[in-house]
Amino acid sequence: MDWQALWLSVRLSCFTVVVLIPLAIVVGRWLAYRQFKGKSLLEALIMAPLVLPPTVIGYYLLVGLGNQSMIGQWVEQLTGQQLVFHFSGLVIASIIVNIPFAVQPIQRAFETIPIDIRDAAACCGMSRLRIFFRVELPMIWPGVLTALVLCFSHVLGEFGVVLMLGGNIAGETKTISIAIYDSVQAFDFDSAGMMSLVLLLFAVSALALTTSMSRRLGGHYNASPR
Repeated sequence: MDWQALWLSVRLSCFTVVVLIPLAIVVGRWLAYRQFKGKSLLEALIMAPLVLPPTVIGYYLLVGLGNQSMIGQWVEQLTGQQLVFHFSGLVIASIIVNIPFAVQPIQRAFETIPIDIRDAAACCGMSRLRIFFRVELPMIWPGVLTALVLCFSHVLGEFGVVLMLGGNIAGETKTISIAIYDSVQAFDFDSAGMMSLVLLLFAVSALALTTSMSRRLGGHYNASPR
């Protein structure tokens, strides 16, 4: 069992979720309530990571964040550290790859909020900010919880993009999925089986817990008086 790789994967998942979920709430709400030209194209771009092969995404991220790119050169001049083959680059890549897993559940949750509830809150004199925090946010918690678990689990098991952008540097970019691959290549099936079992148990437990909590939260707000 490669505990270092597991810990790095957990760190990567936590960083990704902390940055991505608030961003997804803002974007999901905007997409749910706004109608504009090009909305379908924007939603298609958001969903693109779901259908593109990880190697394709990894290649473009490698080119876009590499030392020859404007972004890569700017970051290296500013921090003295390159993004590729570094943990910070993996965080950026994980955020981009997991955008659809975060935005879609939250957008759908916002779309289920009846417009009458928001109108009633506005008629009571509540500001838009207060409506968001006191009315909308509590009602979309099932969607937020789903997005959080999907993103965390997906980052934990990400392989293709991580390998393309980060390589296989122990303690820096070697995640548990890459550790599993290395163990299989070395015919260490016991270690590979143990790490795979850990990911499997986590995924099943997280999804079961999410489903249960989403039902409870959804039932609670459906049963609440309007």
